Amino acid sequence: MDKIQLLYVENVMTRKKAGVQQTLRFFMRVENVSYDKRIDVVWSGEDGVWQTLPASFHSKLEDNQEYWQAQATLKPSTKQSLPGNIQFGLRYQASDGEYWDNEHGANYFSQADSGIRVLAPVPVLNIGFADQLDQHQKFLPITVAIDHLHDDDKVTVCWTTDNWQHTRKTPCHFKRNYWDKVAFSNARNPNHYGTAIWKGWLRLGQAFRVQYTLCVERNGQIFWDNNNGKNYSLSREPLKVMILNLHCYQEDEQNYKFSQIAKAINELDADVVCLQEVAELWNDGAGDWASNSAKIINDRLIRPYHIHTDWAHLGFDKYREGVAILSKYPFVKQGGRYVSDSHDAFSINSRKVVMAQIKVPGMGLVNVFSAHLSWWEDGFAGQFTRLCEWAKTEESAQVNATLLCGDFNIAAGSIGYHLVVEALQYDDQYLAANSQGVFDKIFRVNDPHWKDYLSEDYRIDYVFLNKTSELQVSSAKVIFTEQDYGRVSDHCGYFMTFEPK
Repeated sequence: MDKIQLLYVENVMTRKKAGVQQTLRFFMRVENVSYDKRIDVVWSGEDGVWQTLPASFHSKLEDNQEYWQAQATLKPSTKQSLPGNIQFGLRYQASDGEYWDNEHGANYFSQADSGIRVLAPVPVLNIGFADQLDQHQKFLPITVAIDHLHDDDKVTVCWTTDNWQHTRKTPCHFKRNYWDKVAFSNARNPNHYGTAIWKGWLRLGQAFRVQYTLCVERNGQIFWDNNNGKNYSLSREPLKVMILNLHCYQEDEQNYKFSQIAKAINELDADVVCLQEVAELWNDGAGDWASNSAKIINDRLIRPYHIHTDWAHLGFDKYREGVAILSKYPFVKQGGRYVSDSHDAFSINSRKVVMAQIKVPGMGLVNVFSAHLSWWEDGFAGQFTRLCEWAKTEESAQVNATLLCGDFNIAAGSIGYHLVVEALQYDDQYLAANSQGVFDKIFRVNDPHWKDYLSEDYRIDYVFLNKTSELQVSSAKVIFTEQDYGRVSDHCGYFMTFEPK
């Protein structure tokens, strides 16, 4: 294909009480020849003044192809009328040159209020499709452009929410007014270019992901738009989990680093944050909530999260030291308990874990534990066993995943890590996301030489996911390094995303 190709242009007038406005929308397919690229629509209206409208990335099509779009909504003023009829071309600027799609130099044309003009040489085309689902979205609108209206056309959406284990079919209906049942009910679509617009609605409920393809049956033939063989696929946001040991107020520039942590939570849009070495002033054992490090971070978020925290022992001779969970979603239940033999507030080997059950849109109930366990020689084995036993009691048919998160003080490949592997209950999710071959040898094959594969893996912070989970990790990365938000602790942090299997 060409480096850039126009798929359709939309030109619609909208009439409201406040006046009239004109919406221009351009949708294109682009070859990804460079990450350093700029794509514009260069256009002019009836006034003959040429303007540049930047396009933005919409979604990925194939390994080297992408969808891009550009849109402008224009209102008349005392100095400027609406553009009306427009002519335009697409310009693609990259490090290796400049490319155009402009009707071979003659420019494309779109008549004012003409609706959609499809330029792709296909009988059926998906129009205005989204690239993801909103978290609480229950219906998905489908708009289909057919090259011409035939009396016997039958347009259908074939779709699934379980990766094609079950297939559903939803008919679409021809819309003489393109904007039927949408916001601009007074707009018209005369379809000057002969394009027939069909509409359908998919009832998604709480489904996390939907995949679909479009077909039109005409004169005994079937024509498909299946997104170049990939099918259209969109999903809700994955569950985003962050873990970090805060180092119990021992950092230089501590106030700045709290702000950096809050900045990361905001920008990464974490859903759940598990913190360890959460500290607040000892205050003769009574604590001081205003100085609680998890609270301070939470207060600096754009929108504070639900917070659950508890302390286990005296830290650094001046703090109540413990763990915390911050959650974007409300807690269905929460709790905290010692998993160590010692419950002595003056013993560093007194270790407490907190848990929270949350209901994630599209994923259901998820149990999350924030843990800071002792080193192997100081009681890790017993603590981890008690944690697993507690997590087991919190499971039910309604709980779709259990995440054990935090600082476990066991190096990857150590005897403590061996205990986790041998228990056959939980898997290391950072390894699952980034070293699939190593993960398979350790957790699926139990290769006798698996320790060797982790000889240079010095992690002691983990997210462990139960093997019976309905979720799977989709990405995992290290954060709070010199390359992103800077070092904020003597530990780095981890950020992982999860989706339904």
